Order: sequence, then structure tokens, then C-alpha cells
Amino acid sequence: MQRLLALIGPIPFIALAIVAAGLSLGSAVWLYGEVLAPALAESNSPWRYPLTGLALATSYFAYGLTLLVVAPALNTMLGGRLRPYRGSAVSLEAMRWYVHCTLTLVVRYSFLEFVTPSPFAQMYFRLMGMKIGRNVNINSTAIADPSLIEIGDNVTIGGTASIMAHYSQGGYLIIAPVKLGAGSTIGLRAIVMGGVEVGDKAKVLAGSFVLPNTRIPAGEKWGGIPACRIERDSDDAGSDMRSRGDGSAQ
Repeated sequence: MQRLLALIGPIPFIALAIVAAGLSLGSAVWLYGEVLAPALAESNSPWRYPLTGLALATSYFAYGLTLLVVAPALNTMLGGRLRPYRGSAVSLEAMRWYVHCTLTLVVRYSFLEFVTPSPFAQMYFRLMGMKIGRNVNINSTAIADPSLIEIGDNVTIGGTASIMAHYSQGGYLIIAPVKLGAGSTIGLRAIVMGGVEVGDKAKVLAGSFVLPNTRIPAGEKWGGIPACRIERDSDDAGSDMRSRGDGSAQ
């Protein structure tokens, strides 16, 4: 039975990815078939071939930009906005997470790299439910569970940094919000897990791994695997003591 469920279980989410991609491809097919291809058909110039390539690339971007809106719309319609959760990965409540993940991944792996960082990427994340402040720079597509991620003003997320509001522990799926305080920095290729809170103007150094439920106080610099405090800015000295999360090294 478990093998059967393992085979059948992904099918609805594969179908959902096909629906999201297929609806978005409709705009690309229309643009190419009704506008660009007829214009090219009348030309016998040697430039017809590179121009056809440009027409196909333009149609692909029409697909991608449409997908940035279609995926969040389907996510809203199907109840994909996440809530904190701890329980079995096979449950009705967990289905909400699978819907959200499917629609996040189909965008990430088929188009998002081309518009990151840009206002288009931030528009998509906002439509998926992410709270984003002003003057934020997100230079990564490795953002999972955007509807449970809150980013304050003037935050920088480095290239290929991973932020995910979920993890597994003791056989349970755990979905927990992530909050990045104003002015904080997440370095290149750093990993931030579910339940983490990064204080205002705190820094997570490149390549670091921040364990689930870790609290990084304002102004501190953390790094390493697992991440721990390295230093604190002198003008912030004397503030709160650090608090570590599940399985953290003190």
C-alpha cells in the first residue's frame, strides 16, 4: 500500500504543475502563432532564422511573465496560503503545503532565474503571500514557502541563499514562519530554516547554516555550520543574550 501511495501520491501535484504551466503557455502560443509567426512568414530574408529565434525567445518570456501571475492565482484558489503546522506529512492540512510547494517550484525551475533580482520576482513573491518591506534585494530563487516569510526594510539576501519555512523532525513535517528584521543580511549560499528570526541589522555570513527555531538578536554577526554568534557590533553591545533553536550548538 505504501508503495502504491508513493506512486500515486505525486500525480495530483504533477497535474497541478501541468495546469499552471499549460495555462501560462497559452499566452506564448498566442503571441507566436497569431502575431510573430505570420509576420515572419512573409519574409524570405536570411534574417528570418535569427528573427524566428528571437520570436521564440520572446514567446518564452511571455510564458514566464504570465506564470508569475497564474501560479499565485492558483495558489490562492486552492487554499495554498500556509499556516504554521506540525504533524504528519500525509494529511489534509499538509496538502496545503504540497500545493504551495508545487506552484513555487514550477515557477522557480522554469523561469524565475531570468528575473531575479528584479521587481518581477518580488511581485511574484508578494502574490504568493510573502511580506516584503522597502528597498529589499532578493538575489536568490531558493525561497521555499514564501507565504510564511516576512522580510523587513533594507534586507539583502545573497545569491543562491536558501530560505525555507519548513523542516522535518522526528517523523513530523514542521512548517514555521521565518522573519528577517530590517537591515539584516543573509550571505551568499547561507541556509535559513523554519522558525528562524533574524534581528534588525544582524548578519548571517556566507555559507552558514542557521538551525530551525534559532533567534539571532539585533546587530549580531553569525556564521558557521551550525551558525553561532561570531561578534556583535560595539554600539549594540549589552543587548539581549542569544537564543538558539532545536539542536543548536551553544
